Amino acid sequence: MLRFVTWYNTEHRHSGIKFVTPEQRHYGQEHAILERRRTVYEAAKQAMPQRWKGRDTRDWSPMGEVWLNPPKVSAADDHKLSRAA
Repeated sequence: MLRFVTWYNTEHRHSGIKFVTPEQRHYGQEHAILERRRTVYEAAKQAMPQRWKGRDTRDWSPMGEVWLNPPKVSAADDHKLSRAA
């Protein structure tokens, strides 16, 4: 189990947090990593724009707060939130 947890936190790049590891996110490395990716994608788009056919490149902006198991919102709570906005 320890080997799996170590791999999961230090090597596995999670799609829900823009393909960085939980460790990279925890230690604040996420911003630099995502900025480098954005730069690489923009350079690739400049070099070969036909590949993107007018589309934007992938959004590499850092994620906000994420939840493993988000709290469930009841229909009543959802209605209150939509009225507040």
